[in-house]
Amino acid sequence: MSVDAGVTALIPLPVLLPLLGAAVTLLAARSPAVQRGVSVVALTGVLGCAVALMVVTGRDGAQVVTVGAWPTGVGIALVADRLSSLMLATSATVTLLVMLFSVGQGAAADREADTGGADGPGTQRLPISVYHPTFLVLSAGVSIAFLAGDLFNLFVGFEVLLAASYVLLTLGGTGPRVAAGTTYVLVALASSFIFLAGVGLVYAATGTLAMADLPARLATLPAPVALALQLVLLVAFGIKAAIFPLSAWLPDSYPTAPAPVTAIFAGLLTKVGVYAIFRTRTLLFPGGSAGDGTDALSMVLLVLALATMVVGALGAIVQSDLKRVLSFTLVSHIGYMIFGIALGSQLGLSGAIFYVVHHIVIQTALFLVSGLVEARAGTTSVERLGGLAAAAPWLGLLYLIPALNLAGIPPFSGFVGKLVLLRAGVDEGGLLPWALVVGAVVTALLTLLAMARVWGKAFWSGLAPGQERPSGAGSATATRRVPAGAVVPTVGAVAVTLVLTVGAGPLYAYASATASDVLGDGYRAAVAQSGQDASTVREEKTP
Repeated sequence: MSVDAGVTALIPLPVLLPLLGAAVTLLAARSPAVQRGVSVVALTGVLGCAVALMVVTGRDGAQVVTVGAWPTGVGIALVADRLSSLMLATSATVTLLVMLFSVGQGAAADREADTGGADGPGTQRLPISVYHPTFLVLSAGVSIAFLAGDLFNLFVGFEVLLAASYVLLTLGGTGPRVAAGTTYVLVALASSFIFLAGVGLVYAATGTLAMADLPARLATLPAPVALALQLVLLVAFGIKAAIFPLSAWLPDSYPTAPAPVTAIFAGLLTKVGVYAIFRTRTLLFPGGSAGDGTDALSMVLLVLALATMVVGALGAIVQSDLKRVLSFTLVSHIGYMIFGIALGSQLGLSGAIFYVVHHIVIQTALFLVSGLVEARAGTTSVERLGGLAAAAPWLGLLYLIPALNLAGIPPFSGFVGKLVLLRAGVDEGGLLPWALVVGAVVTALLTLLAMARVWGKAFWSGLAPGQERPSGAGSATATRRVPAGAVVPTVGAVAVTLVLTVGAGPLYAYASATASDVLGDGYRAAVAQSGQDASTVREEKTP
């Protein structure tokens, strides 16, 4: 578990590369082409580093860098284990694809301007001088959250990505975006305040914020105190993850943003909250079991997981806008992840890890497709899109593949993830796990119904009597053109969903090994070893 010089240099790069890229793109505000190039290079570098960390942690276990070689618990520790490396690689993949989508839109907008054409939805001009640096700062904040070895820097990571998300959500300054941004800001500030209060309470009770040191110290606290601390953290993370009943803000906030912003928000931001819940339940407060009733909080999480699944799915089937349908399914499928985490077994955690990776990619792909739909048809209202599959069959196929995957139709990866979670619930036994098994099946059927309803109304059938199609929408002779530069990364995102299906076996094996690691002592042992190595270095440097 020792850290060699190469890995030492590798671990901070997912944070440093986007921050350096943000600085360069800010300086190059008058050169959109330079900004686009720098953004793509920076995010490609992050993806390369994340994949390399997956290889290293899979082979050698958790790796740690303590900034400045300070003692453990004093310096800023960045910890890369199987879980954080997998989350980094998945997030880097979707951020790069979304950035390529943005680059395609921006290049198309420039061509429209050069030829004197009017920008349409497909070539929507983003304020690039602000967009690129902010997007890169968002990527850096996500990386900080995944690599943070202590609660305070986890808080810092959340605040960095949330500050960037405030800007991205309100790009363009339209009334609906400002209104949605206001709601988002208020909810985010509330969750941040609760999280910061939790950080202060944990430090007051234990004298440390290092996640590797906290389990032993938290275990010595009186049970009511430990329970209160865990509840505070879970409420803060539950808001960020959009768990019912703390999820009402999401469907009203995400759909108003530009297509690439909505895609990265939907695919990634809630999963950072899920990651924090994962760490809280497996690292800080390990040992709960819902099946035998030894952990009442696990049972509460199971109830909330069931409510999140069903309420989100019911909300999805009554929506008339594609983005809102996808926003409600996003909320609904967070419930599957909480289901696995609440079970706490290796099989349950394996299923949750698998499902997080699956859902990040699927949700991003679907929202990118919705961006293409808006570009092609001028709207995402399913009531006004009839016949789009006939007008653009390739667009119908791009929607259909991830939609079936999201619903869990075999043999897609969504089916594999759901099957693992159902098996974990059956193996756990007990009334609530069995209720979750039934709820998960019902939710899958409701998701299929919602996806099929969109397909039937927006892609397959014609317009309803009395309905009018926007100019150029859903017509084979429409003048609206979808930027090819935005189509290619969307095709890439859909292709990645197919890769997850083909590679479901290796991915599940990696998820299972990751679950085994987080249930073991590798994380804490790696940080302890890093502290000993740092002490040795300081002693050698002391005259």
